[in-house]
Amino acid sequence: MNENLFASFITPTVMGLPVVVLIIMLPSMLVTSSKRLVSNRFHSFQQWMIKLIIKQMMLIHSPKGRTWSLMLVSLIMFIGSTNLLGLLPHTFTPTTQLSTNLSMAIPLWAGAVILGFRHKLKASLAHFLPQGTPISLIPMLIIIETISLFIQPMALAVRLTANITAGHLLIHLIGGATLVLTSISPPTATITFIILALLTILEFAVALIQAYVFTLLVSLYLHDNT
Repeated sequence: MNENLFASFITPTVMGLPVVVLIIMLPSMLVTSSKRLVSNRFHSFQQWMIKLIIKQMMLIHSPKGRTWSLMLVSLIMFIGSTNLLGLLPHTFTPTTQLSTNLSMAIPLWAGAVILGFRHKLKASLAHFLPQGTPISLIPMLIIIETISLFIQPMALAVRLTANITAGHLLIHLIGGATLVLTSISPPTATITFIILALLTILEFAVALIQAYVFTLLVSLYLHDNT
């Protein structure tokens, strides 16, 4: 067992060169396109999942917002597949890095906000000052709403990073405890192993849920600005 608790979150290197780019590209290789008249089960499941995501995400959007459908589908599939691959032994999860999540959150948030200021300037500015606000509270509310606007991408990135990192740390700690207890108390080790198995199943669910939550929040930001 690795003694360093945070060693699994260090960016892997080969001959001193970071290989995180290759790891990030790996999930895209799993999404295949079929030119056959009759698709296989994996490709059929893939197409069904894409249609389901588009239906769920684009239901509330205007025609202008639906132009982002390909972007949102690609986002949820990338984050979901990356989180799931990170649960395999001896792998690296890019979504445990705050810099990676910020690089996804900031451009998407900025694109949605710029789109809102471009096409709905009055409505976008109205968010900074709710109707019926007392004159004495106007400066304070404008500052608060401005801060809340700029904190949205940070909240997106921190939420995803914290949830994925916490799950990996729990699996690491309980797995280490199970290994130690195997030679000390086998019945206790059996209990901790069951807990570890249940936690691993939960982490598979969390990996998909966090991908859905991240994409859903981006979709809501887009809906507010289109």
